[in-house]
Amino acid sequence: MERTAGVQSYYAESAERLGRVYESVAFEDVHGALLDLLPKAPARVLDVGAGTGRDAAALAARGYAVDAVEPVAELRREAARLHPGGGVVWRAGALPEIPGVQGPYDLVLLSAVWMHLPPRERPVAMRRLAGLLAPGGILLITLRRGAPPVDRRMYDIPPEEVAGQAAEARLRLLRIVDEGEDRLGREEVRWNSVALQLG
Repeated sequence: MERTAGVQSYYAESAERLGRVYESVAFEDVHGALLDLLPKAPARVLDVGAGTGRDAAALAARGYAVDAVEPVAELRREAARLHPGGGVVWRAGALPEIPGVQGPYDLVLLSAVWMHLPPRERPVAMRRLAGLLAPGGILLITLRRGAPPVDRRMYDIPPEEVAGQAAEARLRLLRIVDEGEDRLGREEVRWNSVALQLG
């Protein structure tokens, strides 16, 4: 199976199980080192690759107007089931272009998404994300580190590469965080977070 298709089929077939796994870890625990960078509510937020909606729902609960974009229909359905109402607009869409999504946003979040983009798509995606930000807007990207699994397309991307591509898209680096060990207990996985700002 072509590896791009493998990514979406993996998430489609695993949507319910992944809902239990992802929702077992709180938004605050995952993104604690970045919470001080969140804009004041109400603000407009885009969650790209929203998965089962944990982050989008948590941000909406904090008073933000949230658009949540997810390419896998099964995950969108699971997100809507787990988080009914709550001020989140669920949309179909995927990087690098995210067609139909219009900024400006005060905050754009990509949690465990960038690792799926092949090298040729990353500069295009970064320019698109920068173009969705309001002046002074914040882009937060979390990066899965470690050897990629063999059953779907994934890359081990260093935060320095992300920062370099961000600079080319007129984003300045605010912070790189070594999040340390995986919160789901996978010994071979570590996480980095990269915080960027437009202007």
